[in-house]
Amino acid sequence: MCGFAGYINNYATFDKMEVIKAMADRIVHRGPDDAHYYVDDGISLGFRRLSIIDLEGGRQPILNEDGSLVLLFNGEIYNYQSIREELLKAGHVFTTKTDSEVILHGYEEYGKKILDRLRGMFAFIIWNKETKELFGARDIFGIKPFYYYRKDGEFLFGSEIKSFLSHPNFQKELDEDMIPLYLSYEYIPDERTIFKNVFKLPGAHCFTYKDGKLKVERYYHIQYKIEEDKNLEYWEDAITKEFTESVAMHQIADVEVGCFLSSGVDSSYVVKEVSKGTEKIKTFSVGYEEEKYSELPYAQDFSSVVGVPNIANKVSADEFFDAVPEIQYFMDEPLPNPSEIPLYFLAKNARRYVKVVLSGEGADELFGGYPMYLAGGHFDRYTHKVPRPIRKALGTVARHAPSFKGKNFIVRGAMEPYQRFMRANYVFQSAERQKYLKRPIATKLPEEYSKRYFDEVPNLDEPTQLQYADMHTWMIYDILLKADRMSMANSLELRVPFLDRKMLELSTRIPTRFRAANETTKIALRGAAIKQLPERTANKKKLGFPVPLNDWLREDKYYNKVKAAFQSDIAEKFFVTGELMRLLDDHKSGKALNMQKIWSFYTFILWYEQFFVLN
Repeated sequence: MCGFAGYINNYATFDKMEVIKAMADRIVHRGPDDAHYYVDDGISLGFRRLSIIDLEGGRQPILNEDGSLVLLFNGEIYNYQSIREELLKAGHVFTTKTDSEVILHGYEEYGKKILDRLRGMFAFIIWNKETKELFGARDIFGIKPFYYYRKDGEFLFGSEIKSFLSHPNFQKELDEDMIPLYLSYEYIPDERTIFKNVFKLPGAHCFTYKDGKLKVERYYHIQYKIEEDKNLEYWEDAITKEFTESVAMHQIADVEVGCFLSSGVDSSYVVKEVSKGTEKIKTFSVGYEEEKYSELPYAQDFSSVVGVPNIANKVSADEFFDAVPEIQYFMDEPLPNPSEIPLYFLAKNARRYVKVVLSGEGADELFGGYPMYLAGGHFDRYTHKVPRPIRKALGTVARHAPSFKGKNFIVRGAMEPYQRFMRANYVFQSAERQKYLKRPIATKLPEEYSKRYFDEVPNLDEPTQLQYADMHTWMIYDILLKADRMSMANSLELRVPFLDRKMLELSTRIPTRFRAANETTKIALRGAAIKQLPERTANKKKLGFPVPLNDWLREDKYYNKVKAAFQSDIAEKFFVTGELMRLLDDHKSGKALNMQKIWSFYTFILWYEQFFVLN
């Protein structure tokens, strides 16, 4: 695990080595163990390393045998040893024992088809010194980040946007057109970012850049091939087999590996699988003094049952609020998910003991863990039984009728699946958000950014469409983003064994009735887990990372902290501050539950201060 930065040297009238060092230093938290650089007439590359495999020999950038190809790589390739054997037989000469070098020689041997062979998390670039062509790629899930800046012939790239701040030709500009999307989704839902001319390389995509021309293409598509003829026991056994293999591969390291542990089935299943090894695995949990929000008793009880040590820490309200500005700096873009803050402290505590942790992200999206998927099943049956014109007419009548039991279902039943998806995920509806904005901003409707994913899989049932959309939006732009940033902020590598290529391919064969149905989520996964876990753990309802923020915002101390932000010059610049205060006051008085809306504005204000006032 590490971080990298680089730029094409088209207009470099400055000291190229000095600039690339400054860019890499911006992300020292991603790799405090080592730094190295490469500069030629075409490109400048910088690397910060967190040593995990081949601790002495894994310095990057890595060059091939004749020095014509140069690699920067962030991530882990879990099947690198088998690929290495293939490449050795083909005559390639390795100078290290790292997984990094497998990508370099694999690209020499197979070209971009090496991407089809990789199991792991990665973002990398390969520079061809002779042809002056830059090739790069990101793993199929988007676990590891990759950004690039493109304007007026400049091309910058790296693991985090903040590294661009140290390049003299980078023009830092807020894209105000993205603010409405941020308010609706809580993130920017496509390749763009909240900075003008800065883009994300999507997961499962690769690119080539040569002579000022950029070509981005998708190299992997999720394919659903549902097998209805298999029974539940078959899928439970298949999950057990693949998960055992995935967890074993995710433990490959030359340093100690630990596990994050909440009270839910996903992380518990990971811990149980790892605990089968010969060494005692350390587990790490986080909670609060407020017991109704704390998962610590469950996590500590499970650790005791399994026989592994649990190292826990509690986050106070003061610590929580004090950390928000720095956390938003680490995030690069504003992310108002309060769970990122306990995750930050969890990672900080874990890093005192280990360099690598395994975590349970991705299980919900792959195996059907959200209640929304159950609702999708109800709507799927309704839309098949009731013709569309009738549903539309009933929805129109219900929308204007007084409240009655089932009204919401009939109204939503008249919508398209992508509209229901957005309805379930919106923080601010399109019309509502306008009253908070200082100036109206015309932009595409947020629904349009989700519709593309439903259009890609039109023949799947609604629960599966919802899962597919989540994997391309919520999972990559929230779940995985905060997992990467909060762990790397503490120089900790976080690995996600549920998000393995073979686990994904298995999940796309499982029928919906064994994923989310009959008011039960993750049916097959729970069935596999219950054979190894206490039943109360395997069947425990999802809590996520509960945060006492609703209560804290009603306390004068924290109310006043948010109030100061809502009355600041930054708030005045973008928002109608009277409306912000109405949100805050209504929440404090108990008139409304506005926590998430309040936090969206508060996060943006503190993020803006970090990047446009202090930096």
